[in-house]
Amino acid sequence: MDWNKYFYNENEKPLDKLVEGYSRTSVFRKVAFVGDSLSSGEFETLDPEGNRGYYDLYDYSWGQYIARKNGFLAYNFSRGGMTAQEYMESFAEANCMWDKSKACQAYVIALGVNDLINLNVELGSIDDIDVANYKNNKPTFAGYYAQIIQRYKEIAPDAKFFFVTFPNSGNPAILEKTQGMIQLLYDFAEHFSNSYVIDLYKYGPVYDSEFEKKFYLHSHMNPSGYILTAQMIDSYIDYIVRHNPKDFAEIGFVNTNIQYKF
Repeated sequence: MDWNKYFYNENEKPLDKLVEGYSRTSVFRKVAFVGDSLSSGEFETLDPEGNRGYYDLYDYSWGQYIARKNGFLAYNFSRGGMTAQEYMESFAEANCMWDKSKACQAYVIALGVNDLINLNVELGSIDDIDVANYKNNKPTFAGYYAQIIQRYKEIAPDAKFFFVTFPNSGNPAILEKTQGMIQLLYDFAEHFSNSYVIDLYKYGPVYDSEFEKKFYLHSHMNPSGYILTAQMIDSYIDYIVRHNPKDFAEIGFVNTNIQYKF
């Protein structure tokens, strides 16, 4: 077996292969998934009068699928309709998501649909961040999203962060917002240490009508859709860990009392 070629093929793209069995995501033993309905395993109902119902069934979330497969503890720090602003101003505090006892080795953040697409919140930029005091960040999507990162970095300074982009919906009406959001996440990954982008727009499938027939239930995903998302996110993190081995060599020490930096 040529392990170097298999694990570290420099020509490999993030989703060239979907991992089976344990993935390198299992180097983490506690992971938080910060997001909205699509991170919450939300199912949508539609009655004969056209009334819709929305239900967060966390066991169906892609984060929990990844956790069950890889045997780690996963927190759903998410809820349908969530925005970065609400997360910072009320939701996280009300649900004890800043508790030190819940400090994780990794945070996967998948926010932005409600902020940018549904509510048309101003995108902002990396310049909206106050490095010294996150409470002074500007009230833009960038400012609130960065607050989430900065707050969790206070709780778990050496944790890894993964920022999930929008997928490619094939919808030209939201292309500009999508591209702006993606560039912002790459800027965050440059600005914040221990941070990586999961670029589903570039490397994932197009979420077109044929995709929706197979993987959607009304305007949210069906169980197979959440499983597919789990496979993609899991495989992407596996790719990042394999191609950056030094970054993750000491992850087992994170949030322990073991002194490992000399």
